[in-house]
Amino acid sequence: MPFAEHPLSETHPLTGRFRSYQRVHKLKVGRTLARWAAGLGLLVLVAGFLPWTQNIRSTGTLTTLRPQDRPQTVPSTLAGRIAKWHVREGQRVRQGDTLVEIVEIKEKYFDPQLVERTGEQLQAKRGALAENQAKNQALQQQQQALRSALSVSLDKARNKVTQTRLKVNSDEAELRAARNDFAIAEQQQQRQQALYDQGLKSLTELEQRRLKFQESRAKLQAVENKLAASRQELVNSQLELSSLQAEYQDKLAKSESDRRSVTAYQFDTEGQIAKMRNELANLQIRAGFYQITAPQDGYVVRALKEGLGEIVKEGEPIVTIMPNAPALAAELYVKPMDMPLLAVGRKVRLQFDGWPALVFSGWPGTSFGTFAGTVAVIDNIDSQGQYRILVTPDPAQEPWPKLLRVGSGVYGWALLDDVPIWYELWRQLNGFPADFVGQPATADKGKKADKAAKADSGEEDASK
Repeated sequence: MPFAEHPLSETHPLTGRFRSYQRVHKLKVGRTLARWAAGLGLLVLVAGFLPWTQNIRSTGTLTTLRPQDRPQTVPSTLAGRIAKWHVREGQRVRQGDTLVEIVEIKEKYFDPQLVERTGEQLQAKRGALAENQAKNQALQQQQQALRSALSVSLDKARNKVTQTRLKVNSDEAELRAARNDFAIAEQQQQRQQALYDQGLKSLTELEQRRLKFQESRAKLQAVENKLAASRQELVNSQLELSSLQAEYQDKLAKSESDRRSVTAYQFDTEGQIAKMRNELANLQIRAGFYQITAPQDGYVVRALKEGLGEIVKEGEPIVTIMPNAPALAAELYVKPMDMPLLAVGRKVRLQFDGWPALVFSGWPGTSFGTFAGTVAVIDNIDSQGQYRILVTPDPAQEPWPKLLRVGSGVYGWALLDDVPIWYELWRQLNGFPADFVGQPATADKGKKADKAAKADSGEEDASK
């Protein structure tokens, strides 16, 4: 049979009839395939010794390094009703621009001239305080006048006592003289009586002597009465001196009581004025809260309250603002087993959502579309089983894209040591962690600075 011949024989009948058969079934195909396989095996063996940069892969989102650069909600300081919107969503605002205007809903603050009227009350209270101070000064002057009058009255009363005492002394001397005259007149009468009894004197002379005796007795009685009156006057002047002190003390005490009442009212008025000033300041500040303003430059992201006339509570958010030109940072999460390999200053390559990239994680130099960063913050506590790190742009490398938005996704590779590819494959197959490498220069400098600071503090403590 013709088909019994060798299939590759040129005398086979199919060889001459089918050209594709001639092209496929050749003896050189197997040899070529073996050569290619050997070349690929050699290439894989050689590639196994190429350097591979170990890295720690992580995912996260874009955030900001500074808290004031993160999206924030603007609350209403007061409870009120929305009267007017001054912005729309997506609008750029500057610090201090009015976002929303609200009006009062509390009866206490309905009066549109409440601040002016409170100021008038404060002014009236200040006027009352001024008049009260004038009254206090008048009472002080009254007390000074009473003290001066007391001093003059006391001097006058003392002079009167002295004068009365001198008068008593004069009356006593006059009494002694009258007694002497009375004694002489009595002796003369007795002698005259004796002479009359002897018939030597006439009755007329005796009666004249008796008349003089009666005059001496009357004079003595008058002087005694005068002395008694002088002594009574002395007692009265002394009593007047004593009562004068008590009288003026009563007046001074009453004046002092009035002055202290005025002083107490003055302090109470000053307290009320301070309270009214506080209330006026609160009302003036409250008037500034009717316009809710932007705390910083940024964009209005979303209005959390809609329409006009809607009631907002105190402290309730109204709009969300995204600050302008924030300091971006990549918020990445790494596994606890990779934490010992990270430190502040470690180099990181980042890929952002929306930016095309061709990534070779083991060869960062050949990657396209990735951006450089450095580890700036490492949390000391875990967050749901992972640790958070913040990566900031590397100032020595290309800047991050300007169109990045907070909240977009990001992928990161923290660069470690260079190892052969075969070692990295062996490590990945066995689930071993990456090799521990030394800390970056920035971290070493930070540690040295901390040690130096501690050493300086220890020297200062020792010197103390």
